[in-house]
Amino acid sequence: MRSMRFATAAFCAAVALLTGANAFAGSANVAVAANFTEPAKEIAGLFKAKTGHELVLSFGASGQFYTQIKENAPFAILLSADDERPKKLVDDGLGVADSRFTYAIGKLVLWSKDPATVKGEDTLKANAFNKLSIANPAAAPYGAAAVETLKALKLYETVQPKIVQGNTISQAFQFIDTGNAELGFVALSQLMPNAGGSRWLVPQNLYSEIRQDAVLLKASAGNEAATAFLAFLRTPEARAVIEKFGYALDPKSGS
Repeated sequence: MRSMRFATAAFCAAVALLTGANAFAGSANVAVAANFTEPAKEIAGLFKAKTGHELVLSFGASGQFYTQIKENAPFAILLSADDERPKKLVDDGLGVADSRFTYAIGKLVLWSKDPATVKGEDTLKANAFNKLSIANPAAAPYGAAAVETLKALKLYETVQPKIVQGNTISQAFQFIDTGNAELGFVALSQLMPNAGGSRWLVPQNLYSEIRQDAVLLKASAGNEAATAFLAFLRTPEARAVIEKFGYALDPKSGS
């Protein structure tokens, strides 16, 4: 009997050792800008392997997430495609001020699945296409950057009748990928490592820098998984993934 109790105790101790790393693992709901879909998935996997914490990722337009958070959507973190919405959330009293930082700097690309279509800004000037896809500029910062680019080139009024809008940058990409638009403006990260076709990396002087900020929401300030993830996002391991997907990094945001 005594040996049986000892065996049972040893078994329980072994289970405790095996599961100890994840015994106190938590979870957090993260609202992620659509352009950051693939890197977020990869980073979340690395984060779970290292900490045991589970991230529930939702993807969409930053403007839509901002509205949902204002209406008490249960997100712990916003990974926005701009720095404006996270700042607004702090100003609204919904975000933790000292948690906000730039996790990535996005790059805008004019892309077509046809290898012969895109030849720099001349493709837009020639106007020899039927549909130009962009994300909704009111909700998606990459859409706003696309409009800004067209206006800087003095082409917006000319091509405006041919613009088709996706609700998110993912939908704008899908319009091109499915052939519903010959070309359009997407995030460079969506073309990594290689989506084929033809592309033009839009010069930075044609649109405002796309600084993508993260912010912790006050309602989740005590969520260990959320705070740990924001810290992990600053690590060399996470930043290597971000850079791999074509983003620039803010040197001030590293750990």
